Amino acid sequence: MSTDTTADTAPDTFTETIRFDTKIAVLLREDLEPWQRLNVTSFLVSGLGSEVPEVIGEPYEDADGVRYLPMFRQPVMVFEATKEVLVAAHGRALSRALPRSVFTSDLFTTGNDRDNRAAVRAVATAELDVVGLAVYGPRNGVDKVVKGARMHP
Repeated sequence: MSTDTTADTAPDTFTETIRFDTKIAVLLREDLEPWQRLNVTSFLVSGLGSEVPEVIGEPYEDADGVRYLPMFRQPVMVFEATKEVLVAAHGRALSRALPRSVFTSDLFTTGNDRDNRAAVRAVATAELDVVGLAVYGPRNGVDKVVKGARMHP
């Protein structure tokens, strides 16, 4: 990770500009309803922290000492694409062996993790109806995976 640091004018404040060598990206199928986009994004990113712990930063604490859970240490870029672009992105993520999570249309009909996993397991990779994909890895690799997608509005 490369960093540029500059001291702020306040004596106890330090501002650091960080450019990450890695990227977290979520790719959503463009025909999802707004509630589905939020649901899919939430589920997809939840898997990254458990498998790739370095994406998680330090816990938060407010001025009164109340602690909050840690979050990602870097931004999550959200993209949208057609079904065809999403299928191609899924294939590129697999071929690059990048850490990834997947959300298929079948998961809208299930209500728990056990049934979600069973729904994905029941379908061959090439036949998955992917509506969302999260991927983490080197910036250039992730950029190649999401090629053809556009930033979510």
